[in-house]
Amino acid sequence: MEREVQQLVEMGATVAQARAALKQHRDVMEAAERIFDGSFDHIVDEDGDVAMSSSATIQQKPRMMTPNDEDDDEPGSDGGEDEGDDEDYADYDYDSDYEDKAGQPQGAAVDPYAGIFFSKDRKEEVIEVEEEPEMVTMPGFSEKLPLMTQGQWMKGCPEGSEQSFLFSLYRELSEGECPCPHGCGASITRKKSDFFTMFPTFHEYVKHLHSIVSRTCTRCQKTFCFACGESDTPNHHKVPAPIEIDASLFHCANLQGAILGIGLAMLEKAFLDDAQDLSSGQKSGDKSSRKRRKVEFSHVSVSAFHDDEDEEEDVYYPLPVQGKKPKLGTGYAGDAREDMSGQLEALNAQRVKDEKLATLLTQIRTFLPSVNREGGGHASDYLVHPTALAHLRRRFNFVSSQLLRNDSLTDMSDRSVLYFELFEWLETISSHEALASMMAMPIMVVTSVKAVAGKKPSPKGSSRIRERTIIYEGSSGPRELLEAIVIQAQAALKGLEGMKAPETEDTEMSEEQKRMTADDKGKAKDDGAVVSEENRKLLTFCQRIMNTAKAIDRSLVETKGKAFVDRLHASLPKIPASSTAREDTAPVQVGETEESAMEAYMKWASRVRFEYCDLTIPPPPNATGEEDLTPNYKFYFNNEARMLANSDIPKRSLAIAKELAVLTTNLPVAWNSSIFLRVDESRVDVIKALITGPEGTPYYNGCFLFDVFLGPNYNQSPPSVKYMTTNGGKFRFNPNLYADGKVCLSLLGTWSGPGWIPGKSTLLQVLISIQSMILCDEPYLNEPGWANSGGTPKSIAYSANIRRMVVKTAMLGNLKMPPEPWADVIHTHFRLKARSIMAQLDKWLAEDDGAPTVGDGAYNQRSTATGSSNGFAEDVAELKSLLTRLQSGEDLAS
Repeated sequence: MEREVQQLVEMGATVAQARAALKQHRDVMEAAERIFDGSFDHIVDEDGDVAMSSSATIQQKPRMMTPNDEDDDEPGSDGGEDEGDDEDYADYDYDSDYEDKAGQPQGAAVDPYAGIFFSKDRKEEVIEVEEEPEMVTMPGFSEKLPLMTQGQWMKGCPEGSEQSFLFSLYRELSEGECPCPHGCGASITRKKSDFFTMFPTFHEYVKHLHSIVSRTCTRCQKTFCFACGESDTPNHHKVPAPIEIDASLFHCANLQGAILGIGLAMLEKAFLDDAQDLSSGQKSGDKSSRKRRKVEFSHVSVSAFHDDEDEEEDVYYPLPVQGKKPKLGTGYAGDAREDMSGQLEALNAQRVKDEKLATLLTQIRTFLPSVNREGGGHASDYLVHPTALAHLRRRFNFVSSQLLRNDSLTDMSDRSVLYFELFEWLETISSHEALASMMAMPIMVVTSVKAVAGKKPSPKGSSRIRERTIIYEGSSGPRELLEAIVIQAQAALKGLEGMKAPETEDTEMSEEQKRMTADDKGKAKDDGAVVSEENRKLLTFCQRIMNTAKAIDRSLVETKGKAFVDRLHASLPKIPASSTAREDTAPVQVGETEESAMEAYMKWASRVRFEYCDLTIPPPPNATGEEDLTPNYKFYFNNEARMLANSDIPKRSLAIAKELAVLTTNLPVAWNSSIFLRVDESRVDVIKALITGPEGTPYYNGCFLFDVFLGPNYNQSPPSVKYMTTNGGKFRFNPNLYADGKVCLSLLGTWSGPGWIPGKSTLLQVLISIQSMILCDEPYLNEPGWANSGGTPKSIAYSANIRRMVVKTAMLGNLKMPPEPWADVIHTHFRLKARSIMAQLDKWLAEDDGAPTVGDGAYNQRSTATGSSNGFAEDVAELKSLLTRLQSGEDLAS
């Protein structure tokens, strides 16, 4: 108990208050809360002195100021001096900028964001100030170093209360006098360079703080902390850390706020510098990193370190290409092979940068408040400065959100040194009551930046000051972003499991089998399951992701309560284990407007785009059990799948695991065209795909089905793909989609041109190539000989013929008899888009040329229509009737 008492004394309590609090509250942190909310102010030491006054008696609230506000600040305004304002934070109402807390217990001010709503609809408009940094000469450095300006210190903070605390701490530590707390009358002047110098490295900044924090009064020769101005007994025992740190840097919350602020600003700058180098490399012709997802910075305020005048622009995923075709009609994999030169150098450069960022993160994490610190906690671990959460929300959240938005599990695994440290941060934050709410809070990101005309020019000789109006909007929080990676990891683990062999009943061994078993004793067991080092690396990384998510949720239950975690989980993205295991079976509501229908469609499509399901054919009821137990599949490549039923090919398993990880969260879904996948729950190499035709094409809103098999040499060779929407082998919908189901695509090796790149090309590339380059606006041009016939009567007639086939087969046929397992997707697709499709049908009917429908319009095959009518009007009328029934809620399957 004496150690806990000493911790509370170091935080400012008296011995008597510490003992009394610990008798009622065994937890040191809870005892500290009660002491600082004034619950033990009546407890006095033996000498009758009360060591501290309750912060609850102080009513003043700090206000936000900008550099230009100083001219208007009158002495004595706001009810007192600025000195000591930072000590008032324990009673400040953080939630004044948010909705009221519902039922929050008293004394919970240690976590200012407890009970905050989860809405991402909030918007904040903030005027932020930028100015040129001052340069100073520091001992031991030949060149001048920049000082962090107040604008940089407060940048990226849209919350009024956080701005107030940031300003208060910056002003206290950068100007004025720090009086000796022992009453001798001496004081030491504070300068910006004391706490806000941007040293070349974080280690050098920490070393500088070591030299100035513990001060000895020149008059009374007693020591005190230069950051908070309180008495300080020198404590130079070393703290377990990657760099040399002693306990003096954990004396007070002020030090914590300054160190985290500067450290995270260094982290943000290093991350942006690396990203800029990557972008520059790509622009200069370095294509080696194109397989990794580009880190996008459109939603963050990059201008904290870059002086750009233009408004930031949003970046979105590209929609399917619908315009110009390659002249040869075959360039679906591009018109040149990928330049792989320089890839090793680029990967090595990325590895060096990741190691530097990871090292910096590790060094800064030492100062992150942690109640589980090795060797015991310090004062700043329990009494967290309000700016700590502000620093984390605007600077750490920026870096972490960019890393967590990576859509390549392979890339993350290759950069595990950085991601493992990121996971350590997330676990540490979630385990501290004062920070844990941040895991569920939406991340505020910049959506627009506009320059503000200056009220008056900067004085001659002074640094240039610029103001900008920043609009912030809520986006996915850290735990939600992590869940997207968890989904990828779950898919990868499923792929790494290999193929599940059918279960067999145990039978008694024969005497010969028993003898062979006895002879094999002592020999190494060989079950054929060879795990390569690359497989093991990905497996370890995926398991770490899963463990991090579990650890965060356990900590949140402990710090915030089960109700908090349940509410958080309800908002997380989900991939159902199977099509039959969906939690929300209620039909999606369309709404009254097209905008509401679009929103409903996107939410639905994003949720169901990837699912596992049972694609096996049930055995006949009269099966005796003596037949081959290998399952059959509702699948074109059934025979090939059965041949690989019990195989375990590690390299193939790894490729499939990586593929599934990407597909779970990256299949494109949009109102104008989407891709859906169904994967067999026990055979992840058995896949079915549904692509909805893109807008502006004769395929628009049709449902086009494909069977996909990842063969024994995947991904050294391309997958097998069969087109299934052929009207029983009668319709050729495109020069590259044959009536027999053949898909002509250079990526698949079924057409001339740049083909599959072993180990690099992906199934996602194949699907997007079909969606964007085959299901195109003028398919007649896909034949090489007709590539220059755009807009000709033959091309127009060809598209009209396709529209008739699409209505008959890809729309009407699929609605009347939806193939397994697509019934729910097909019905919901047409129900949510019914109004839009009816208008589309009217337009197509008006544009129809009245010609008979032919199975292959390019070669004028025999018409499938009889009499004078081509049957298009009848098909449209029947389809409209089905759409109307869907709109009314009728189940077409009944």
